[in-house]
Amino acid sequence: MRKEDFPILQKVIYGKYPLVYLDNAATTQKPRQVVEAMTEEYYNVNANVHRGVHFLSQQATELHEASRETVRQFLNARSTSEIIFTRGTTESINLVASCFGQAFMKEGDEVILSEMEHHSNIVSWQLLQARLNIRLRIIPITDDGHLCMEEYEKLFNERTRIVSVTHVSNVLGTINPVRDIIRIAHEHEVPVLIDGAQSTPHLNIDVQELDCDFFAFSGHKIYGPTGIGVLYGKEKWLERIPPYMGGGEMIKNVSFERTTFNDLPYKFEAGTPDYIASTGLAKALEYVTSIGFDTIQVHEKDLTNYAFERLMEIEGMHIYGPKAEEHEAVISFQVGNIHHLDMGTLLDRLGIAVRTGHHCAEPLMRRLGIEGTCRASFALYNTRQDIDALVEGIQRVSKMF
Repeated sequence: MRKEDFPILQKVIYGKYPLVYLDNAATTQKPRQVVEAMTEEYYNVNANVHRGVHFLSQQATELHEASRETVRQFLNARSTSEIIFTRGTTESINLVASCFGQAFMKEGDEVILSEMEHHSNIVSWQLLQARLNIRLRIIPITDDGHLCMEEYEKLFNERTRIVSVTHVSNVLGTINPVRDIIRIAHEHEVPVLIDGAQSTPHLNIDVQELDCDFFAFSGHKIYGPTGIGVLYGKEKWLERIPPYMGGGEMIKNVSFERTTFNDLPYKFEAGTPDYIASTGLAKALEYVTSIGFDTIQVHEKDLTNYAFERLMEIEGMHIYGPKAEEHEAVISFQVGNIHHLDMGTLLDRLGIAVRTGHHCAEPLMRRLGIEGTCRASFALYNTRQDIDALVEGIQRVSKMF
């Protein structure tokens, strides 16, 4: 599907093997449309945004704010005031943990996380824990990689201040029941932050329909540039929490006696934004929207089911997480006693790119009783031929052991 839009997929690895790129959960490749739009802006419209009265600055500002509107439409947010440009999911989560914590949490208060969280959604809250002595409450998971929802409901009490959970596990591929998670939290008048890093490239996201209070995602995981992401937040929360950083753009007036802050969303966007990357992100969102998430989901579900079927043909294969039909486009696996690093290294020598290690989810690995896995993750440009190459590569590596 549209492989011709991605020049890097024509690359030959070690001068011998065509690239089989299956590391999309870490980052996706970029279509020509994204790179060309960014190049065009650098060559023709490059100027700092918002504060300039000259022609180029006005043009750059228009492009940057048009990109914000594209993001708003993509998420179906109510207003562009709810769309904050960040450097990615990690910064978005850190922003909420720091600013929400400063405004609404004190010693002894609690935040609910899950056992399958990425480190960015653990360490951010641990930093707050170190400052305020708050408590982390953890939703356990079942052996087949689902959240224990009955246990989740038991975690709430009068000290619960926020829930912060991943939409899709970057290791297990589990699609969490975020609507139920949000509904239950709101019954306790507790806001919810959703880590959408792994869901946004694969699922149609409607923040108003989800009714989440915050939603974070990264541009580079949805065919956009690195170094840019988005934090969506309901205005009622963004108005009440303090800024994350100080500097230009996020202010109205500054004196040595007092500073007043800018309106949303600029209150949270100190300094020069990456206005070139915002254009690239908008082009990426337009790209996937033009294909359609219904089409993307059908294609990726076919790949995931086919991968499960083929991988289970391999002797000693163990796949972690739920069964195929409940899996998003991520498969973590081990083969017999072959170390995941050895498997990944040798697959690379065959031109096959997979991720190895703990995938920034060490607590989850401890829950599974392992050190790490190999992880194959799929995107809209992958094909069944890529899966066949992966299976053939694993079988070839297995024979060496």
